[in-house]
Amino acid sequence: MTMTPGPWLGLPAVPAVTLYKHDDPALTLVAGLTSNKPADKLRALPLWLSLQYLGLDGIVERIKHACQLSQRLQENLKKVNYIKILVEDELSSPVVVFRFFQELPDSDPVFKAVPVPTMTPSAVGRERHSCDALNRWLGEQLKQLVPASGLTVMDLEAEGTCVRFSPLMTAAVLGTRGEDVDQLVACIESKLPVLSSTLQLREEFKQEVEATAGLLYVDDPNWPGIGVVRYEHANDDKSSLKSDPEGEKIHAGLLKKLNELESDLTFKIGPEYKSMKSCLYVGMASEDMDVAELVETIAATAREIEENSRLLENMTEVVRKGIQEAQVELQKANEERLLEEGVLRQIPVVGSVLNWFSPVQALQKGRTFNLTAGSLESTEPIYVYKAQGAGVTPPPTPSGSRTKQRLPGQKPFKRSLRGSDALSETSSVSHIEDLEKVECLSGGPEQITLEASSTEGHPGAPSPQHADQTEAFQKGMGKPGSRDLRLTQPVNSHL
Repeated sequence: MTMTPGPWLGLPAVPAVTLYKHDDPALTLVAGLTSNKPADKLRALPLWLSLQYLGLDGIVERIKHACQLSQRLQENLKKVNYIKILVEDELSSPVVVFRFFQELPDSDPVFKAVPVPTMTPSAVGRERHSCDALNRWLGEQLKQLVPASGLTVMDLEAEGTCVRFSPLMTAAVLGTRGEDVDQLVACIESKLPVLSSTLQLREEFKQEVEATAGLLYVDDPNWPGIGVVRYEHANDDKSSLKSDPEGEKIHAGLLKKLNELESDLTFKIGPEYKSMKSCLYVGMASEDMDVAELVETIAATAREIEENSRLLENMTEVVRKGIQEAQVELQKANEERLLEEGVLRQIPVVGSVLNWFSPVQALQKGRTFNLTAGSLESTEPIYVYKAQGAGVTPPPTPSGSRTKQRLPGQKPFKRSLRGSDALSETSSVSHIEDLEKVECLSGGPEQITLEASSTEGHPGAPSPQHADQTEAFQKGMGKPGSRDLRLTQPVNSHL
């Protein structure tokens, strides 16, 4: 029996040890288990020195510590929902193997799934691949959050992807303690809501994508997120499995736009596992995720990017043709000028003499190139009546109708809270009150002017001194610092 006491005791330099029954020394020598060379005998010196230093009690203590960590993790995981422990013998095994497995009972209306006996083999396999991807993601997250745990992700033929905790091999080297096990359990509990909601939202995401025009759902069992989607543009060849440069450009712009929204979702692009076409991968999601808004935003943004790229291509073609036509028109104008001036005027000396005796009264025709229309136009309207503004108006920029009113601080793709109606009513009432206050403030000066002018023919008109004060007040209405007077004057006028 060969053992590796180095990882058990935290001694990386200690070699492996083979234990065998000593029956015949000759057979042992022939089998290569012993050697007469001094160099081979010195290989066991580090192990012998370590065992002498630790002693029997130290070795037993380290092995017991590893077993206690395993037992502590097992007891804590039994209290956690959706965690399946795959170790049968809990007392003698120092290894804990567990995986995330969400059972979907028929009695619970939250889980929208068919019963396990009626599920087809393909559905069962798809469900298992989905759980394997989620367990792989869970193992990687736990290794990053609790590095002292020494977790490893492994694949079992019967169960699938699992997470393995073996403190006997890692605790002595990494210094794993009981607090690390408690932290590991806390991290598992914090990740379970995301795992559960992601598993439930996958079917809803698939249905929304299949019901949206222009989007294609890609079934990738190795992706731990809610799903993979690909946008099918107008020139997309569905039968081809080769890479599509135009599709990659659209998906790259889509990824940039989605990341600018600063949502809680993680997006990335990459080729489909069955072909080389680019796809958009949507990461883990929480239970308050609005899948319909997410799919609508993806479709509208991708469509907008495609239309903008087409508009740019069309504009480039129009400008190129316009430049060619402008070159032809300028060449014709130059030929007409030569015919009008004559051949003699083109000779250097003779032309100067003719121009001195008989100057040419030709008008200089200005030209301007309209980038919007891609045509060469005259500059006469600029100097005659109006500035250059006529021409072909550019097509309106397409904009998606995906804008959704959100509460302050609410991130994109989140369902609104239950108290959003009450908040909206309160905000609308306060907004109406603010508008009434603004109307009162804006109507104050007019009321002052009308009341001041109506006091001239009134029987109870004020004295001339009061009229002078009113006139001085009206002159000071436009001066800075008269805001307080505007508010108090209507009250005095009624008095």
